[in-house]
Amino acid sequence: MSVGIDDIQIATGHHVLDMSLLAEARGIEPAKLSIGLGQLAMSVLAPDEDIVTMAAAAAAPIVERIDASRIRSVLVATESGVDQSKAAGVFVHRLLDLPSTTRVVELKQACYGGIAGVQLAADQVARRPDDLALVIATDVARYDLASAGEPTQGAGAVAMLVSANPRLVELDAVSGLHTFDVDDFWRPNDRTTALVDGHLSTSAYLDSLEGAWRDLVARGGRSLADVAHLLYHQPFTKMARKAHARLSDLLDGEVGALDEAALDVGAQLGNAYSASLPGALAGLLESGDRSGAGVGMFSYGSGSVGEWMTGVVRSDAGVHDAGVRRAIDGRVPIDVATYERLHAEHSASSEDRTLPRVTTGPFRMAGVEGGARKYERV
Repeated sequence: MSVGIDDIQIATGHHVLDMSLLAEARGIEPAKLSIGLGQLAMSVLAPDEDIVTMAAAAAAPIVERIDASRIRSVLVATESGVDQSKAAGVFVHRLLDLPSTTRVVELKQACYGGIAGVQLAADQVARRPDDLALVIATDVARYDLASAGEPTQGAGAVAMLVSANPRLVELDAVSGLHTFDVDDFWRPNDRTTALVDGHLSTSAYLDSLEGAWRDLVARGGRSLADVAHLLYHQPFTKMARKAHARLSDLLDGEVGALDEAALDVGAQLGNAYSASLPGALAGLLESGDRSGAGVGMFSYGSGSVGEWMTGVVRSDAGVHDAGVRRAIDGRVPIDVATYERLHAEHSASSEDRTLPRVTTGPFRMAGVEGGARKYERV
């Protein structure tokens, strides 16, 4: 019996900001963003969108295609949580009308949480092969206006169905792990924007990549030299290229392909934190028939935890419609003034309010009532 990803779908925000517009507004040479960072655009949420609405939008097509009574776990990974106690997945559970016989929890470890969810789900399914587990990585990257991190903002959600005998990707049981405590990126409870040491974060990412690779080798995992497609967490697209160069050095140049279609997802959505690496996988599976190909995926979460996960695309997987092009092409362009207004209006306040209807997505946040967030199906 194999265990892995049976279905995958992506969703993002209502708006998009072209990086060339941001570069012009900040007095930056456009190539510094498009080539230096590898970023072409970033998703921006409407006032009535957040991680819950994106998560539900990503998961809804999957739920519609299956017998939802088989879902025993909903694992939502995010570092953009909307409540310090209640899991975002509980809101999603109601919006999707899932059965009450479901465990729902929220996972957090910076951008690594989504892959942690996949691994926990795989262990569950390995114990009980008739179970299905729904893993949703959903995040919004927000930094201060005009800060160094501003061009690496973004938003997105990726839902993955983990099952026995999956239709898309069979995951290997062995992976490589590396954890160490470092203050490269963090967001204290009293802030809505993150703090980051860019240079330290880059070096910590690469150290984690190497450490996780060495653990993979030590445990007898699949050789990355034999993997056809390599995917990396993308805080910005150029970081994935740096990671691929480091792996190439470790493998003496015997390294598989860095998939450009996968990179383009991050370049278009911006940094989607925990949804970044799953988004790259969605892009890979939608861009062509990868049937039978080995896949290596490196996830990194600042603070920090890194993991190399490997597997193989099913021999009959074909081209999978993960909703990537619809998500990217369906966004509404905005100018910098509108983006700055939306950024300033973002609020984590629990004060009662009613939100205007803007998003054309299937779910929206209606407002706050009695201090509790209220969501609705559109």
